[in-house]
Amino acid sequence: MSAHMDELIAQFSKFQSKIREAEARFEGVGDMQQQIAELRHSATSPDGTVTVVAGAGGSVTDLTLSPSAMRLDHSQLASVILSTLRQAVAGAVQQQAGIVDETFGDTFGLNTSERVREAQAEAFGTAEQDAPEQTPQPSSRPSRSRDDDFFDDGPILRR
Repeated sequence: MSAHMDELIAQFSKFQSKIREAEARFEGVGDMQQQIAELRHSATSPDGTVTVVAGAGGSVTDLTLSPSAMRLDHSQLASVILSTLRQAVAGAVQQQAGIVDETFGDTFGLNTSERVREAQAEAFGTAEQDAPEQTPQPSSRPSRSRDDDFFDDGPILRR
């Protein structure tokens, strides 16, 4: 009976250890949500006539036109606004992906920033290095010992 009890105690201890590990991984969620809520990315047109500020999820939070913007004809102004808006939104989305990668990239093997850059390069018709404002890639995952109960051997999200 003692050997069986020792086995049960060892399994329970292992289970508690896994719970503590999971709690540690997810304790950064609140900070991540706060960073995303406060996220702002500003872009200004090359001629300085339009400035757009975008927030989380690419939401536009501000649009400023300089007095010289009124000298542009309506189609030029629309084009400058749209171009600057795309830059601001792209930058905000890249920042958001970087925040997610900082919080969960190593844990779940995510590289959200890379996927965002690839999607933006495709959408903008540019090479990845030409896509607006690159964000740093997350560090590589630390090696872990092989354990049948360890479920972090790869990404859990669909590609």
